[in-house]
Amino acid sequence: MNNNNSWKRILWLLSGVGFLIGLYGLYARLTLGHTDANYGSYIPWGLWVAGYVYLIGLSAGAFLLSTLVYVFRVKILEPIGRLALFTAVTTLVGAMVLIFLDLGHPERAWRLALHTNFRSIMGWMIWLYTGYFILLLVELWFASRVDLVACAGNPGFSGRLCRFLSFGSQDVSPERAAKDRHTLRILGTIGVPLAIAFHGGVGALFGVIGAREYWHSGLSPIFFLVGALLSGGALLTFVTAIWGPDVKSEKGQKLVLLLGQITLGLLAFDVLLEWAEYSIGLWNAVPGKTNGLLLTLKGPYWWVFWFVHLGLGVIVPGLLLALRGRSISAITTAGALIAVTFLSVRLNFVIPALAEPELEGLRTAFTGPGLTFSYFPSVSEWMLFIWAISVAALIFLAGTQLLPLTPKEA
Repeated sequence: MNNNNSWKRILWLLSGVGFLIGLYGLYARLTLGHTDANYGSYIPWGLWVAGYVYLIGLSAGAFLLSTLVYVFRVKILEPIGRLALFTAVTTLVGAMVLIFLDLGHPERAWRLALHTNFRSIMGWMIWLYTGYFILLLVELWFASRVDLVACAGNPGFSGRLCRFLSFGSQDVSPERAAKDRHTLRILGTIGVPLAIAFHGGVGALFGVIGAREYWHSGLSPIFFLVGALLSGGALLTFVTAIWGPDVKSEKGQKLVLLLGQITLGLLAFDVLLEWAEYSIGLWNAVPGKTNGLLLTLKGPYWWVFWFVHLGLGVIVPGLLLALRGRSISAITTAGALIAVTFLSVRLNFVIPALAEPELEGLRTAFTGPGLTFSYFPSVSEWMLFIWAISVAALIFLAGTQLLPLTPKEA
């Protein structure tokens, strides 16, 4: 492991502070319901839904990159297979927390599973999420089993946790390790179409809504998958630079440099798809599509697209990766910028479609709370979002301290 102690201390501090101040948002949601949020009847989905889609993309992207290790056997990436799986688990937890609390009656969520309407994409999603989460945990266990057995003899809480998580397994023979690798390949192979289906399904959830021309596209699932690979790959690049093999070693340097090249390629592909979406959408002049795009480019929050997404999320990291692609610090910074600013991409996808009236004159026909097409998240919405992000981050940070997430030889 490398010794990026300053980064680790900063992340622990930010996550702890975010968790504490975010408790206000949790309190407001549990006591005031949705009355303290700025979305309403015309814009029913806001920051929490965009944040859920964002975190789901991080999870799917990290998992799909883990398949390069366990399915396609890319040798150089082996040291970060578990890190990728654990990143996928923790970001999925954050996503589920957000979407659970966004529901009007979260206590009824169990009905999605017991009374599923399989003609609904949302009905399929609950089963895909459940299967994906179980597969992640099982695959992470098989990937970590040998080292869990080895660390079971450690003193303190870490040793007790390893003994518990090994579930009595003590066989560390080469034959059993080979069986574990075979099982991992089977699980990873199953997980590839599952991850594509569940995150592509999130895109399809928007794409099938014909009344919203901004979303209504057969390419929506593809955009979501490419965006997931980019944001998840960028996050994994940052995570690897901090918690992966020592970047001072030749092996660690090669690993981070490769991830930087992968991230740059995915960034270029994502920008190409985005250019096609915006240029064709503006050229064909379909009102629902064009107005949503113009709202993104020139509306009240134009700076989110131009400064946050295009500036900090594309141009700066793109230049860092292209011009300073041999610098570990530049790659780490680029990965962090892409991963963090990708939230703006999800906000610019979710909100503009809802901020455009479906009927002419609807904007001025009615007035009252929630009857507005202008939206910016309230303080409590931001606080709850920060709390969910901090929960996922704290779980990840604790896991890196207590669990064998990198092979001993790394």
